[in-house]
Amino acid sequence: MKAKPASIPVAILVRVSTAKQETARQVNELRAVAQSKGWEVVKVCEELAVSGRADESERHGLHEVEALAQAGKIKKVLVHEVSRVARRNSILHRFVETLEGLGVSLYWHSQAIETLLPSGKRNPAAGVMLALLAEMACGEAETLRERIKSGLAEARRKGRTLGRPTGSGLDSDSLLEKHKDVVRLLKDGQSVRHAAKIAGKGVSTIQRVKAALALAA
Repeated sequence: MKAKPASIPVAILVRVSTAKQETARQVNELRAVAQSKGWEVVKVCEELAVSGRADESERHGLHEVEALAQAGKIKKVLVHEVSRVARRNSILHRFVETLEGLGVSLYWHSQAIETLLPSGKRNPAAGVMLALLAEMACGEAETLRERIKSGLAEARRKGRTLGRPTGSGLDSDSLLEKHKDVVRLLKDGQSVRHAAKIAGKGVSTIQRVKAALALAA
């Protein structure tokens, strides 16, 4: 009888930007991917309440994954989407290069693609897509921040009172917690209008959630 091939050892890396967000969905979906492909999950590395723009010194999850790779304990790292690794291009590309140098491939679920081919060589298509997605993740957050800052500055210039009346409305964390369904839809790439239609909520609500996500990222 033919011996069953050994499972490929992998690590799952997940990150959320606020303490009120959960990693369960990311972990469950990535575990399902691993199971479907016959990969063995040896470690789940979680970063809770860690911004995607945090300094590298604060990214304990990345350090944990790199340690596993250097020890030869994993051959792949699974993430839900590129922005879960980082929203800073320098950190993202350094992380990927470190993994590749150790013969470890990065797989991201949103596009179902990985950085190394089965032969161990770089995947050219993944390289192009990674660069594009990294720029989009970084640019989207930066653009939204600038729009928010610009809008607040203009409102102050006109003498408007900013924010909702005391005791009303929700802070960013509470807003994200209340509209978890919208958060999931936006993270899955749905547009504001599509997310509003699917969730059955107003476009303005979706826009507020999107702004809160960008500030938390």
